[in-house]
Amino acid sequence: MRVVVGCGNLYRRDDGVGITVIQRLRAALDPLPADVALHDAGTSGMDVIFKARDCRQLIIVDACRTGSDPGAVFRLPGSELELPHTPTLTLHDFRWEHALYAGKRLFGEQFPERVTVFLVEGTDFGFGDGLTPPVEGAIPAVLAQVKAALAEVEVAP
Repeated sequence: MRVVVGCGNLYRRDDGVGITVIQRLRAALDPLPADVALHDAGTSGMDVIFKARDCRQLIIVDACRTGSDPGAVFRLPGSELELPHTPTLTLHDFRWEHALYAGKRLFGEQFPERVTVFLVEGTDFGFGDGLTPPVEGAIPAVLAQVKAALAEVEVAP
């Protein structure tokens, strides 16, 4: 199974980009290939762990805030983003970065080795719905890159 997970919160403006990508992928990949699953994980890192278990490829899409140009798209290997979990008292306490770290340790060979993360630089993470124009403008590039990443594994032995 190839799994694409969108992360974020649709009601925190640009933070909803991961979920928006999942919604648009559903339309773009109609019919959805039998070995591809699309999931909206919201802000739950635990969902990422369980959706990733037993898949051969995991792709995560989320927003980021690095100070780069709004709408910039970054493609990174998941192994560079894994983080051990340090508990805090926030909504984002256990994130997908923690899920990547914990999933490997909990599930071993049942957790995918091939993990790709697409991050889109956001500018507005305040309350409200709808993406800002630069992030909305990045969606076609993200969709194309996710489809290309899926195709890399599709043709692999």
